[in-house]
Amino acid sequence: MSDLKNVQPLSDFNWDEFENGSSVNVSKEDLEKAYDETLNKVSEHQVVDGTVISIDKKEVVVNIGYKSDGIIPASEFRYNPDLKVGDTVEVYVENQEDKKGQLLLSHKKARLSKSWERVNAALANEEVIQGYIKCRTKGGMIVDVFGIEAFLPGSQIDVHPIRDYDVFVGKTMEFKVVKINQEFRNVVVSHKALIEAELEAQKREIISKLEKGQILEGTVKNITSYGVFVDLGGVDGLIHITDLSWGRVSDPHEVVSLDQKINVVILDFDNEKKRIALGLKQLTPHPWDALDPNLKVGDHVKGKVVVIADYGAFVEIAPGVEGLIHVSEMSWSQHLRSAQEFMHVGDEVEAVILTLDREERKMSLGIKQLKEDPWETIEIKYPIGSKHTAKVRNFTNFGIFVELEEGVDGLIHISDLSWTKKVKHPSEFTQVGADIDVIVLEIDKENRRLSLGHKQLEDNPWDTYETIYTSGSIHNGKITEIMDKGAVIALDEGGEGFATPKHLVKEDGSQAQLGEELPFKVIEFVKETKRIILSHSRTFEDVKDEPKKVSRNKKAKKEETPTINNVAAGTTLGDIDALAELKAKMEKGE
Repeated sequence: MSDLKNVQPLSDFNWDEFENGSSVNVSKEDLEKAYDETLNKVSEHQVVDGTVISIDKKEVVVNIGYKSDGIIPASEFRYNPDLKVGDTVEVYVENQEDKKGQLLLSHKKARLSKSWERVNAALANEEVIQGYIKCRTKGGMIVDVFGIEAFLPGSQIDVHPIRDYDVFVGKTMEFKVVKINQEFRNVVVSHKALIEAELEAQKREIISKLEKGQILEGTVKNITSYGVFVDLGGVDGLIHITDLSWGRVSDPHEVVSLDQKINVVILDFDNEKKRIALGLKQLTPHPWDALDPNLKVGDHVKGKVVVIADYGAFVEIAPGVEGLIHVSEMSWSQHLRSAQEFMHVGDEVEAVILTLDREERKMSLGIKQLKEDPWETIEIKYPIGSKHTAKVRNFTNFGIFVELEEGVDGLIHISDLSWTKKVKHPSEFTQVGADIDVIVLEIDKENRRLSLGHKQLEDNPWDTYETIYTSGSIHNGKITEIMDKGAVIALDEGGEGFATPKHLVKEDGSQAQLGEELPFKVIEFVKETKRIILSHSRTFEDVKDEPKKVSRNKKAKKEETPTINNVAAGTTLGDIDALAELKAKMEKGE
């Protein structure tokens, strides 16, 4: 009741009009007009300011001083998560009254109508603005800035390389407009630009306190094929791959991992370019300094092949301690070969120390020394006259180089391939890679070469031919080759002879042809030069001349008279012998 006592009547209320009822006569139209005049005048499709009066997950209710409040989807305010009741916001009047009598507003359209001017102003004034990261795109992110979709390159998100872009989607962050394409209305923004200036000041301060040889703790922030970037607390340094370990490193991931905290030593730095060279291996002693002091030339060591080239292989016998096995120290063989034929990267090998220079930190190794040099006892294993099977390695015009075992080579001269066949080139006789039986003829220990023979494995058929192909004897043969100077004839007994063109004339006057089989008379046999001279024409010419020769020598007995070869075909050693024998018999008869 006490509250009622304090209620005071309106001082300007006209009780007389109320009592007389005159106020009741005011028209409804007048009342509506008077009511409307108390509200804001709002036109459709204009941008006005409004006040947020309520917020929920779906809608934001805004009062613009109109007879009804407007409703805006909450999604239009995602860029501004700090929105609260009482904030003033720009809205675009879509419709004063829809079918439900509801005022329709849009915050997005209001922003768009002024956004381009605001974005350009932000670029000109280097203003810091807020934006909502909507989604990922190729090379970066899409950011809502004043309702405009701007591009945020991946390199401009942070000063550190970003490994997971998705964690930024849905976040509201501060940006600077760094580029605008007026023609295509493209906007590029950067978050990195906001913190670079601050970081530059921090870097200058940190670098000013750096000293070579200083040891600092850092965090691995990025690993590349050429090295590791380490965050030293506001400034980055690079550990080159060669400074990660005293041993060879093919992939920095073998040594460090992302976000790992490590101690590093400062090797060098550049104040102007703000480059800092760091080292990790320098925190441990050099492996050569820790190498066993008793290690010496001749000792056997084991290690892993880390690098291989045509000229040799580098073997790591301890991390950071490597020795070179030259290809010439891989085998006793004299042949030029590639190191890849003997070993591969990753192979575990045993070797002998050949040279050791601790000051220069160099070591040469050998693996052939693990085996005995075959030439030390060559006379025992390959004595003269011994028979072996060798492998054909290569040809020359004068013979065949063969290998009896690794490191033991020999030459078969072309003249020692066959007793009978005249070999023009070794490729006619065998092929590279084939096996061939040989006999040791000579040993040249100083030059590490053996003289070998192949034909010596068989008896010399010319010893037999000497009794078969006597001068004047007739044999069947086949013409196997025809040249300008004559033809090669393969005789039935195995020998091979030669006949000049005039000795190839047949009885009918025609010339013998390739492949024909005919009788041939031996007109010359020379064992030393392995030469058999034949004639087909003599087989019928000598028969015709025989009666004439007999008539000239009536006093001689027919059975004792030897046949004299046709002198017209040219005097031979056989002719001279026959004449001498005839003369002797005639003198004896007298």
